[in-house]
Amino acid sequence: MMKLTRIDHADALVLIDGAREKAREIGVPMCIAIADESGNLVAFERMDGGKITSCHIAVDKAYTAAGARKATHEYGEVSQPGKPAYGINSTIGGRLVVVGGGLPISVNGEVVGAIGLSSGTPAQDLECANAGVKKFLSVNNLTVE
Repeated sequence: MMKLTRIDHADALVLIDGAREKAREIGVPMCIAIADESGNLVAFERMDGGKITSCHIAVDKAYTAAGARKATHEYGEVSQPGKPAYGINSTIGGRLVVVGGGLPISVNGEVVGAIGLSSGTPAQDLECANAGVKKFLSVNNLTVE
């Protein structure tokens, strides 16, 4: 029998709050998605002004980060022509995202969820995702893994 540890809705709200704070600080309204360890949506927020197209992108960034157990920008580096994962972004119905803004969330070495943001540049999305994870870790007295 397998036991799973996953973020809950309260955790998701902390992640969203941290990401939203950073988005406001940098002046970019974001779409923020939180997924469980399986990539299923737990919570979502579209800030006023967040791009409509970014709703799906944020969800898919969280899905990718949870399912792959790695940051979405890591796929970006290896999915270019001539690289070992070229074309991977066209798999699983096009849901696998290869640009920055999706991060897995690990506790005690185990991925428990993921965060995905979209509406800014990939660097801005990643900055806000990191802020969400940082707040989650701080609130829960956890360290970066």
